[in-house]
Amino acid sequence: MSTVLVVDGANVVGSRPDGWWKDRAGAARRLHERLLVGDTPQDEVVLVLEGAAKGGVRAGRDGHVRTVHAKGVGDETIVAEARAAAGRGSRVTVVTADRMLQARVQGVGALAVGPSWLLDLID
Repeated sequence: MSTVLVVDGANVVGSRPDGWWKDRAGAARRLHERLLVGDTPQDEVVLVLEGAAKGGVRAGRDGHVRTVHAKGVGDETIVAEARAAAGRGSRVTVVTADRMLQARVQGVGALAVGPSWLLDLID
């Protein structure tokens, strides 16, 4: 069974007050780079970006990381990615601190974890 990690980029970046709001595209790029070299146990990592953060990383695949640009608020895209992966039979983990979003992805069969879980893995 394949495993998929879906990352709420805005939520993970926003979990640390490191000045990310001054350069959302740069913060997204740094997260993407850390995901590329980080040691995550999943077969595929899906990084969902929204708004200005989309300017930091092009949509598409880089190794085991696939970047998806949300058309609006990222929540709908995150749920859709989780649902699609679960529908293919993958074990899905979604990284977000958003409680409403956690409940929604759990409803489609995903495990929800907070940003610190991911940051501990890739830092």
